[in-house]
Amino acid sequence: MKIGSSNVHCINPDCQRPYPQLWGQKFCNSCGAPLQLLDRYVPLQRLGSGGFAQIYTVWDEKTQTEKVLKVLVENSPKALELFTQEAAVLSSLRHPGVPKVDEDGNFQINLFNPQPRQLPCLVMEKIDGLTLEEILEQYPQGCPEKLVLSWLTQAVEILQELHKRQILHRDIKPSNLMLRTFPATTLLNKGGGGESRLVLIDFGGAKQFNEKILRSQSGSTRLFSSGYSPPEQIIGGNVGPATDFYALGRTMIELLTGKYPPQLEDPQTGELRWRGGINLNPELADLLSEMVQEDVRSRPVSSTIILKRLAKISQPSPKPDFFAKIMQAIRQAIAGGMEALSKTTLFIIQTIFRVFGACLMTLWTMVLTCIGAGVGTIAGYILAYHTILGDRVGSLVSSRLLGLVPNTNHFFGSEILLFAAAGLGTAWGLTAAGGFSQQRRFFVASVMGIIGYGFSWLMLQLITPQDGIEASAISILIAVFLLTLGLGLRSHQIVYAAIASGGTAIVFALLINFGFSPTAFLFHSTPNKWSLLLTILFFSLAGLFVSFWLAVSHYLIVPGLRFFGWR
Repeated sequence: MKIGSSNVHCINPDCQRPYPQLWGQKFCNSCGAPLQLLDRYVPLQRLGSGGFAQIYTVWDEKTQTEKVLKVLVENSPKALELFTQEAAVLSSLRHPGVPKVDEDGNFQINLFNPQPRQLPCLVMEKIDGLTLEEILEQYPQGCPEKLVLSWLTQAVEILQELHKRQILHRDIKPSNLMLRTFPATTLLNKGGGGESRLVLIDFGGAKQFNEKILRSQSGSTRLFSSGYSPPEQIIGGNVGPATDFYALGRTMIELLTGKYPPQLEDPQTGELRWRGGINLNPELADLLSEMVQEDVRSRPVSSTIILKRLAKISQPSPKPDFFAKIMQAIRQAIAGGMEALSKTTLFIIQTIFRVFGACLMTLWTMVLTCIGAGVGTIAGYILAYHTILGDRVGSLVSSRLLGLVPNTNHFFGSEILLFAAAGLGTAWGLTAAGGFSQQRRFFVASVMGIIGYGFSWLMLQLITPQDGIEASAISILIAVFLLTLGLGLRSHQIVYAAIASGGTAIVFALLINFGFSPTAFLFHSTPNKWSLLLTILFFSLAGLFVSFWLAVSHYLIVPGLRFFGWR
């Protein structure tokens, strides 16, 4: 490009005719905006836009080189905060894997047309090369392991420098990793990367962190890239170095497989199923699988640890002896035979085993939940009708709700203890079974079971008639919905709660329609053995139906939602 004869581009986002402007002009002919920024930078052409900013190529009169200008065009305070944050981070870093920013590279331009405003600007070095996203287009089936291993090592070295300065990038993905190519080389030779160096770009989402923040409960700005960001970042929770490791791991898996990470997710668990279709060093595969674990505690804790493992992986393996060669040949033959099997047959076999396993787990959950509900009901019966606590609670509840309950003749306050204990037992059984990949939080689940069932008893007293379908359905909806929210399910909690409560309420509504009377478990005096058995049966059935509908949600509804993109 012959600079002296080039045209100039106006950077005013409201300019009606930003291009072309004559070289040497100090101000735009259309809007009057300055064309020589700081008497040093001359905008040459617009490269595109990214996030809240527009990107230009500029000529630096001082260094006689091309650079990149990023101009913030969004007026929101949040956009300005992120832009300022990026400028501060880049200005503080001096690393070959990060775009360099000069001391005066962060400045503001005053505009007056169409109205007065300040335009924040950031000038950084221009990186010549392609992004890893663009390189992946040349490898539809995935990039060679040798290249990916080199890129991963360089990326972790960059993160080591960032994390040492307590900086998180928070937006690692193929489009934000570039290969800097040097003039005397070619970017990509098939099978080799040429003289190239990885550079991490776009620090618009960068964030400072420290150990106190990581240990506290305060969250972070909810900024993420779908398909790459970890769960804690998506929900706006606490983020740390492991957040960048997760995104980097998913990026490298995409480069190895040629597939967008969500396409590799298991529809039931959300975990990546990516290792089957590629021939890869098992140690590298294990490292990447650890980096993309949903649980932060299961990921590597530091860049140093990752680099040590990468150094071990990069070491040439010793020459195999005769028997090792034979074993390797046998393994390859077995692998070849397995690959020859029909994919359809394998899918059918896997499906049969999954269905069988799901049925066994559902049955196990039903059994434990029924036992828990039954034991809880018996314990609640003893507390309510054979202890001083039952008498006191009954008197207290009766006095507090006197006047609210439509018919006090059908009201026995200590009954709330029976409901609460049944809810506790049901929650305990569901948690002990652990059939839905939930966190086993016995205390939280028990508390929510007590609250849900206790509140459902209260609603049952306030609704007339108590033996109607509406009263029973509302009571069951409340009990099961609140109980499910406390089970520690890892995702789609509202979906689980809605399906479980709605399904259970519908089943009981049908039972009532066929003659099952809900008044069987509404005591108005100390119940006899027959009434107690009916009550145990009712709460056990409730636990059984809740387990069934939770299984339907876990194995059918939630995987379907994940398949359609609702993670």
